[in-house]
Amino acid sequence: MGNELIPPGGVEPINLREALEERYLSYALSTIMHRALPDVRDGLKPVHRRLLYAMRLLRLDPGAGFKKCARVVGDVIGKYHPHGDQAVYDALVRLAQDFAQRYPLVDGQGNFGNIDGDNAAAMRYTEARLTDVAKRLLDGLDENAVDFRETYDGEEKEPIVLPAGFPNLLANGSSGIAVGMATSIPPHNAAELCEAALHLIKNPKAETSELLQFVKGPDFPTGGLLVADQASLLEAYETGRGGFRVRARWEVEDLGRGTWQIVVTEIPYQVQKSRLIEKIAELLQARKLPLLDDIRDESAEDVRVVLVPRSKNVDPALMMESLFKLTDLENRFPLNMNVLSRGRVPTVMGLKRALQEWLEHRKEVLVRRSEHRLAQIEHRLEVLEGYLIAYLNLDEVIRIIREEDEPKAELIRTFKLTDVQAEAILNMRLRSLRKLEEMEIRKEHAKLTAERDELVKLLGSDQRQWTRISKEVAEIGKAFGPETELGRRHTDLTEAPDHDLGDIQQAMIEKEPITVIVSEKGWIRALKGHQADLSSLAFKQGDKLKISFFAETTDKILVFSTGGKVFTIAADRLPGGRGHGEPIRLMVDMEEGQDVVECFVHKPGRKLLVASSEARGFIVSESDVVANTRKGKQVLNVSSPAEAKICVAADGDHVAVIGQNRKLLVFPLAQIAEMSRGRGVRLQRYRDGEISDAVVFKAEEGLTWIDSSGRSFTRSLDELTDWRGDRAQAGRLPPTGFPRSNMFGRRTL
Repeated sequence: MGNELIPPGGVEPINLREALEERYLSYALSTIMHRALPDVRDGLKPVHRRLLYAMRLLRLDPGAGFKKCARVVGDVIGKYHPHGDQAVYDALVRLAQDFAQRYPLVDGQGNFGNIDGDNAAAMRYTEARLTDVAKRLLDGLDENAVDFRETYDGEEKEPIVLPAGFPNLLANGSSGIAVGMATSIPPHNAAELCEAALHLIKNPKAETSELLQFVKGPDFPTGGLLVADQASLLEAYETGRGGFRVRARWEVEDLGRGTWQIVVTEIPYQVQKSRLIEKIAELLQARKLPLLDDIRDESAEDVRVVLVPRSKNVDPALMMESLFKLTDLENRFPLNMNVLSRGRVPTVMGLKRALQEWLEHRKEVLVRRSEHRLAQIEHRLEVLEGYLIAYLNLDEVIRIIREEDEPKAELIRTFKLTDVQAEAILNMRLRSLRKLEEMEIRKEHAKLTAERDELVKLLGSDQRQWTRISKEVAEIGKAFGPETELGRRHTDLTEAPDHDLGDIQQAMIEKEPITVIVSEKGWIRALKGHQADLSSLAFKQGDKLKISFFAETTDKILVFSTGGKVFTIAADRLPGGRGHGEPIRLMVDMEEGQDVVECFVHKPGRKLLVASSEARGFIVSESDVVANTRKGKQVLNVSSPAEAKICVAADGDHVAVIGQNRKLLVFPLAQIAEMSRGRGVRLQRYRDGEISDAVVFKAEEGLTWIDSSGRSFTRSLDELTDWRGDRAQAGRLPPTGFPRSNMFGRRTL
């Protein structure tokens, strides 16, 4: 037998569910607190904080020389951050990218990637040092401004949070995915944040709407245009949740002789330029951008993407709207201000609270630095007072040091010195025993005493503390003001241009001629081109042609059913003409038992005459019958056994109606009511039977019908005197030569 792997009594029974819950909770908390969510006070995650701290210890200040990134990464993973070197290097690279960080924290030398999405060079090739912004975040670490904790191995100390002399959380933004929660904060303009912070110091009860007078919205490092209104901005910044539409910045470049091209100079934040161009090229090949002819990337250091229109007659704004709809030239940046409040509690907070917590942290840092400085001054004053005593009794001090066995104890007993003072006198150099040094000590004592008095006043007054913080914040605002290259606003606020949605959708469809075919059994298809000869068309067994008409792929096709509903189908969605097509009832929600009465191209502004089999009808504007859903729009109300039967263009001033009883009636169109939905009014009265056909015509052109042989007959209004009357009358037998089918003949809407 083999050796026992588990010794007797070494098995401890545990509840699996409780063990899993405990371990998963531990993992979740670790991810939330130490990896994914930034601290509201300094806006940093642990890896970024450790990077900056390690670079500070390496003395990589803004004015110092660069050092290899491999050295920085090695220090970070060896001392503070026991994770993979590539993950740490990626974090370092991002801090140096001016297209990723609104205010870069690392000044990089070498290839740190680009907006095309190319990776940075390996860490052995690149070099880095801190920027002025990073220095402001770290300023005060040596002055007990924040608490420190032991590193993972207990050998070093690291700051829990940085002093944060810069509103980094909102200025640079942050994003991360934890367990069960995520954060997404866009970058903002530091000068605007400082103005809002100053307003908040003066008016602690200020509303978010007041702060938005200073903070105009996100300010992305890649620029672009922010499409938003004040109401949506206010809601987002009050709740800490929302989103922002960001569009590329573009301009029309005149090429002369009426030709032009569009040049995109700024693209939305976090969009890779190469991937964007690749996507547009794919859509161009798929013929989904009919207004665009070509795209070229002429970028060098700056972004310059050229969009060539298909024709000089294309509307530039409409072309861009179609691109915004289909590509990442417009994208949505989410706002989810989920951060660690005071470094402990994950909280979704609005703009006001985020600024308040940063200001409270700055106040705490100010107090701690002041207390630290005060303790240093007290210690130095104590030493200086001991020096002064020594100078006043120099001979006796020298004698005690030369002759006494324990000079320190004797000095303390003789001159009533403290231990610190006695130690300082014993450590004094001989060269310091000169008159000039005594004068300098008295001068330093007076200066430090004045500074101590100021610090005591500062620590004792809340108002003085906020005044000092206001000066610091104002100085940050000035250093990164709109007149500076780094501080100028990159993203402008704008409103979306007012374009008809239908125009935009049409712009995304390539305009091609088609012939629409509808069969008796309700199958629909589209043949390419305008085909007049349909004799070779094949149909399913027992089926045949019912309706055919010419259209364009950009058109809307309206289908009028026997149930009185109108359905809308985009012409570009129609099945091709190679097979038999598809049943219309599968493309729209047409009820079982209903059939197609009429199918035609939608023409905005046109009016229609609709009528049921019981000869009730009305005039309706075609714009009122267009449906936006598969369910269609109910227009003509019918009750079984009656059904919708007539749908003709109301282009004229007179109506001719004929029933199955072969009675013809002509009356003025004005006698028919116009409405958007209903049963309508009676057009013709029957003893039995129902309506057979109706047509609207112009008096000056007369009434025309076509017989079974295809011959056309026209009667003027004077010739129709015997059949003219009023709506709802019975009418009389039609003129000689009228078709036995009781139909006026096929006409296309």
